[in-house]
Amino acid sequence: MFIDIHTHAFHPKIAHKAVAQLENHYSIAPVGTGELEDLQNRIARAGLDRAVVLTAATDPSQVIPANNWAVQIKKTCPNCIPFGTAHPGFDRLEAEFDRLEREGVKGLKFHPDFQGFRMDDPGMFDMLEMARNRFICLFHVGDELPPDQNPSCPRKMAALHKAFPDTPMIAAHMGGLHQWDFALEHLADTEVYIDSSSSMDFMDADMFRKLVNAFGTERLLFGSDYPLYDPAVERERLERTLNLPDATMERILGGNAVRLLTGGEGRKPSDQVDDGAEIRVEKPLVGTDHEPVGHAG
Repeated sequence: MFIDIHTHAFHPKIAHKAVAQLENHYSIAPVGTGELEDLQNRIARAGLDRAVVLTAATDPSQVIPANNWAVQIKKTCPNCIPFGTAHPGFDRLEAEFDRLEREGVKGLKFHPDFQGFRMDDPGMFDMLEMARNRFICLFHVGDELPPDQNPSCPRKMAALHKAFPDTPMIAAHMGGLHQWDFALEHLADTEVYIDSSSSMDFMDADMFRKLVNAFGTERLLFGSDYPLYDPAVERERLERTLNLPDATMERILGGNAVRLLTGGEGRKPSDQVDDGAEIRVEKPLVGTDHEPVGHAG
């Protein structure tokens, strides 16, 4: 089974507005409409079986509506795996987590930069204490501010993992958007997973190779960041860039995600033995000049 671990789809009433906001913030022209039907069509064209659909409440009042949407996706979209959301300002999180668990929602998405809190805020630790061992937690990590000034960064991510080592965690954007040296320093020796979303446009081939080698293919998850990017294009780019044996690519495209999503002891990357395949990265990774392209997502 092949899975895109990092996508977004919005309720039809707000999809156009949400996609416009993404374009305005990231200066990237989205390829998709942000609606479920478009996502499903693109997942099928990419030869993928499932998509994890993420949401993040930017203020406490959005927690219930956003999670209602996740529950609706769970009930109506058989090839979608919705993650819920939380916010430190929401005062009924324990009950909301109970509801999500009853509805079969497997994970939570946190985007501190958009949600208005920092990864090292006490409220973040309080949320993870309530979510401990109940959900997979996927985090947006990094941006253009220096790491200590940015709401999220690899060092803060590592501190969360140290405090909650039994909670499966994913650091999006190869461990930290624009902060990959810090991802190597703070996250490579942990059991935090990384996803490939919104990363290959913004780093050169040497850094991509360092990250994959340091984290290991058993901790790498394929993610497209739809609607900013197309899953088929991102899959082809990743396969061409890594040029790995089929068995290793199958883990990256789905096997690792299946292990993570199905739970149990097999969630741990250390339970997966890597085959030591050599990673050969084409140069340049993107463009023609080894320079980062565009703006991040």
